[in-house]
Amino acid sequence: MNPAGWVVMLLSIGFVLSLASFCLYRVLRLPPVEVEEHLKGQLDIETGDRIDAD
Repeated sequence: MNPAGWVVMLLSIGFVLSLASFCLYRVLRLPPVEVEEHLKGQLDIETGDRIDAD
């Protein structure tokens, strides 16, 4: 492989590794989510099908 091929390969591998590292860092550094306030049971969800259309 000629030097230009090595440069392109190293740049592309470096870009992919840095992007993957950045994404993993952002995902793993998210604050913990309070699960209980987001959960809803089937009876808590309002679908609108019980509302009488007068």
